[in-house]
Amino acid sequence: MLRLRDVSKSFEETIALRGVDLEVPSGQTVALIGPSGSGKSTLLRLMNGLIRPDTGDLYLENDRVEPWRDLSLRRRMGYVIQEGGLFPHLTARDNVSILARHLRWPRDRIDGRVGELLELTRLEENLLDRYPLELSGGQRQRISLMRALMLDPDYLLLDEPLGALDPMIRSELQRDLRAIFRSLGKTVIVVTHDLFEARYFADRMVLLESGRMVQDGSFDDLVASPVEPFVTRFVNAQREILDDSEGPLS
Repeated sequence: MLRLRDVSKSFEETIALRGVDLEVPSGQTVALIGPSGSGKSTLLRLMNGLIRPDTGDLYLENDRVEPWRDLSLRRRMGYVIQEGGLFPHLTARDNVSILARHLRWPRDRIDGRVGELLELTRLEENLLDRYPLELSGGQRQRISLMRALMLDPDYLLLDEPLGALDPMIRSELQRDLRAIFRSLGKTVIVVTHDLFEARYFADRMVLLESGRMVQDGSFDDLVASPVEPFVTRFVNAQREILDDSEGPLS
């Protein structure tokens, strides 16, 4: 269980999060959705310990924690960002194994884990010796996912992982990511501004607006039982976008 209690965060005069209360049970996939500037990525970075809250607390399995001070806790969380965030001077193989090498895993253990992840992500082994600039966008995202999963973390956090990809690659990765989420049974929190992509990945959605949680529920809850007019406006805007494009899988 990952829990946040009354969490707030500001950057100078800008309020990014306002008194957020959130619980994510173990093994659940949750999508954080909302327009740009709603606080989705800030919330994810706070969970990952990259920033600390101004107020409020984070609990992991009922223990109050400060992950920005405890590296062992941060290593329990795999993190994938838009466009992968790979180190350009390292090969794909070295990007994937960087944390394991830092922890001085034996070479055979590293090689075995990399082999498992290649099979999981359906990536060709010969690509591991290429540098990020020699890979396609979809390949870089698969390498980034492998890196996030290398230490077999309990939690997988993804920040707009498909946002920069063209529609055909995005569609393929959507299918693969959903299959991976279901096969691993990990706690997954994925940020997206796309309501229908969130519906594809997760049974539960948390809609944010201007740093506050507006509604927490299923896709059907947002459509049939909006708690305020903003929810309806957000859903209708997403439908208009889908009508004008191929859109994600449904």
